[in-house]
Amino acid sequence: MEMHDPPHPGEVLREICLAPLGLSITAAAKWLGVSRQSLSELVNGRNGVSAEMAIRLEQAFGGSADTWLRMQIAYDLWQAKNRGEKIRVNRYPTPQSA
Repeated sequence: MEMHDPPHPGEVLREICLAPLGLSITAAAKWLGVSRQSLSELVNGRNGVSAEMAIRLEQAFGGSADTWLRMQIAYDLWQAKNRGEKIRVNRYPTPQSA
């Protein structure tokens, strides 16, 4: 079943991983081997989880890389569906049966 308004993975990262451990963005970025800016953009919902970041998150905090990517896909798809009325594409005609 599709989740209604799924959270951005950055929000999950902040609330489930960073906050309970008392990790700052700077400290977590260093641990993950990414720039502070990159992690900040993810945590603040301005950037998404890439496949590489999903692997880093899996190794550092648990949860599978698949789960991190699925969270991102669920978020992106829900956002796109809410903008669906702005997407205008005609259905491609199917060949007539002979």
